[in-house]
Amino acid sequence: MLLAVDTSTQTLGLALYDGNRIPAESLWQSQARHTVELAPAVDRMLKQNHNTPSDLTGLAVATGPGSFTSLRVGLAFVKGLALALKIPVAGIPSLDALAAAQPPSDLPMAAVLPAGRTRLAVCWYDYKENGWTFTGDMKVQTAQDLCDEIHQPSLICGELTAEERQILSRKWKNVHLCSPAQGLRRPSVLAELGWKKLEDNQSDDPVTLAPIYLHVNEVIA
Repeated sequence: MLLAVDTSTQTLGLALYDGNRIPAESLWQSQARHTVELAPAVDRMLKQNHNTPSDLTGLAVATGPGSFTSLRVGLAFVKGLALALKIPVAGIPSLDALAAAQPPSDLPMAAVLPAGRTRLAVCWYDYKENGWTFTGDMKVQTAQDLCDEIHQPSLICGELTAEERQILSRKWKNVHLCSPAQGLRRPSVLAELGWKKLEDNQSDDPVTLAPIYLHVNEVIA
């Protein structure tokens, strides 16, 4: 059984995966209470499914980008479990998990999530034979900056406020906004990606596994 944990933003997500089905998945909004809510939520999910931590054989964790504090809470929790239980862990970029859940399209797609101070973390993807593939820089920019740089029909998916949706929708000929439901980072998708990574013997060292942090005006090539 694999446990997936995503604490990238105020939206927390947990899922259990056994390679064939998702016996449990949970998503909720936390108002900066990740430290208080995460461990009890994991304990509750395991008990509801008649599991204990000793039943876990692997872990998957979203590595960001996202909130500095939120990511630290999730990573610290998962790394502690991995070391205590002596089980492998797979780190998955948060926006890769979001992109993987989107249906195929010939259009380029920007996956976004809140980056603080009214900014968005943005990654661009193209759909290839093996799914959505990261194609460009990872940026932090405002919704207006993102809107201004789009000059061809493009998909935008992710956590967006009403104001950000309004800004982006002004460019309706080129900007195709995914629905709020499609913009959720599903921990079940994170679990599947983590399971595959562990099956491919690409586990991460829990001691050195680190979150992806982006800062305003920073670009990572």
